[in-house]
Amino acid sequence: MEKSKNQLITEKSIRLLQQNQYTFHVDSKLTKTEMKNWIERFFDVKVEGINSSRVAKKMKRRSKLSLNSASRKKMIARLRANYLIPLFLN
Repeated sequence: MEKSKNQLITEKSIRLLQQNQYTFHVDSKLTKTEMKNWIERFFDVKVEGINSSRVAKKMKRRSKLSLNSASRKKMIARLRANYLIPLFLN
């Protein structure tokens, strides 16, 4: 199962980097515990906590056809002091 789909780069996620918090779009079936374990093993860091939220579906209209985009899940991982993920810019 694919754990992390991609990193999320928005103004808010960049501000959260200063507080040692990293934002990811993840598989909607993933639990907080699974995400925490995956981040700790993959990046060799210690996670203090995980916050998650579901991103609402968006309605897209193209001519007479209406399409719904898939719902997504966003997780914010808060790392312990003195740990960082080098893929993100601080």
